[in-house]
Amino acid sequence: MRSRTEMMVDRLRDLQAGTPDIEASAVVSVDGLIMASSLPAGVDEDRISAMSAAMLSLGDRIAAELNRGQLDRVYISGTEGIIVLMAVGEDAVLTVLARSSAKLGLIFLDTQRAANDLARLL
Repeated sequence: MRSRTEMMVDRLRDLQAGTPDIEASAVVSVDGLIMASSLPAGVDEDRISAMSAAMLSLGDRIAAELNRGQLDRVYISGTEGIIVLMAVGEDAVLTVLARSSAKLGLIFLDTQRAANDLARLL
């Protein structure tokens, strides 16, 4: 029997295999701890996890304070690529790093599907 972590890592790998513009992904607890990841060598898991949890928490607070409803996703665009953070249930965050040339609609759709699947594994 495979562990929950192994099943989550498999889902992250499936996400990246199905969407070639996604370069890395991770599931992070709201406390900032890595639960599962498919990150390239040299990426600091601890930094990714802490920043992901903090960013989603801040996005949640901003959405609430400015009466924008429940947070859907946090999207960050940089010159070298994009980052999408999405809640996985109430206890985790899906962080996805994609190329700057990625089609956002596809990234958002695939990320939402993955977040829904991952939420069922938690």
